[in-house]
Amino acid sequence: MYLSKVGKKMNKMSGVRAIMTDIIETLAKAKDKHFYNLSAGNPVVLPEVRDLWKRYIRNLLDSDEFDQAFCRYGGSNGYVPFIKAVCSQYNKHYNWNIDVKNVIVGPGSQKIYYYIINAFSGSSENGEMKKVLFPLSPEYTGYSNQAVEYDTMISYRPKIDILGEHEFKYRPHFENIKIDDSIGVVVLSRPTNPTGNVVTDEEIKKIIEMAEQRDVPVVIDNAYAPPIPNICFTEMTPQYGDNVIHCFSLSKAGMPGARIGVAIGNERYIKPMQAFQANSCLHSSMLGQAVAAQAMNSGELEKISNAVIRKFYFDKKALALKTIEENFNPDIPYYVHKAEGTLFIWIWFKDLPITCGELYQKLKQEDTIVVPGDGFFPGLEHDDWKHKQECIRLSMTTSDDDIVEGLKRIGKVVGEVYGK
Repeated sequence: MYLSKVGKKMNKMSGVRAIMTDIIETLAKAKDKHFYNLSAGNPVVLPEVRDLWKRYIRNLLDSDEFDQAFCRYGGSNGYVPFIKAVCSQYNKHYNWNIDVKNVIVGPGSQKIYYYIINAFSGSSENGEMKKVLFPLSPEYTGYSNQAVEYDTMISYRPKIDILGEHEFKYRPHFENIKIDDSIGVVVLSRPTNPTGNVVTDEEIKKIIEMAEQRDVPVVIDNAYAPPIPNICFTEMTPQYGDNVIHCFSLSKAGMPGARIGVAIGNERYIKPMQAFQANSCLHSSMLGQAVAAQAMNSGELEKISNAVIRKFYFDKKALALKTIEENFNPDIPYYVHKAEGTLFIWIWFKDLPITCGELYQKLKQEDTIVVPGDGFFPGLEHDDWKHKQECIRLSMTTSDDDIVEGLKRIGKVVGEVYGK
């Protein structure tokens, strides 16, 4: 079968995708065997959140709006009542003064990043190449295969701040970060999957200013940020400006199947993205947007984000951190990234005697599944930094009992690896 260069690139099995395939196959073969699965990125189905969406879906089905949202085509920028709800939300909280022309709604955030990365980076008509810059890595692995061209992504090693005996935090290494004419777009997530890191308000403002000097857009992925779904455990203010594209989705607010991704930015950025969408899929599904508009306008979605969603994952992380402290040998040089947000915990095993991939295989033998960290370094694929092989990502989307037992088994296996 013939595949073009683009087809081969899109079909390539990336590191994390390969691991996820292996995890799915392992669980499928398990039959009656129980695994302590700390790998899943799917948000938990929370009854209060599920019931909210059921209620608003029923409301839509019984209203005249259903015809417009389901039985007709729409505009390529999204469903206007939902876009207006988004504008109202951000204008109320942050006084951004945005309107319909500043927003596009895509079929999930992945598609939004596909538009952004291929519109603002890559080869020009005169052969000039503009790259995607991640100011620090590790970073969300979903960005890695969005570019249709090869070798378009670069990143920098972060600063590592040791905050306590077994805690650390990544920070942008501003002494090394370079935004020049070779950069087409800057991308980062805040809070970050996989680490839970939150780049501070001061740090993000500095990155925005550096990029603005070169007329480079800064894309900030706010999938876990306030006001919705607000799976964030530290102070942070979403940032906006002339060269900022603010992105968020409703996946972690209980709607991952609806595939709703939103970008907010200057009209000069939104228009090319709208053209991408019109050419590739006409527009994103409007049914989920219509339901979400009602929940946002009522204020219920924000309330349930704060009272239910955020609290659920905060309590999960507190349990995990307590279990790690009680069950990991303190003589092992392990460091947990400061838990500032997301569904995940990131652990660094300094000077790990084996690779994180080998640790993953050993843990599978103990019926425990994690995600090796080496696939979360977009832009540093060719960097032989040993740190990439010393980290694992754990998901807080399983039961309390499985989190506790899984972490106990990780502590046991890691202790054996270090000979402690």
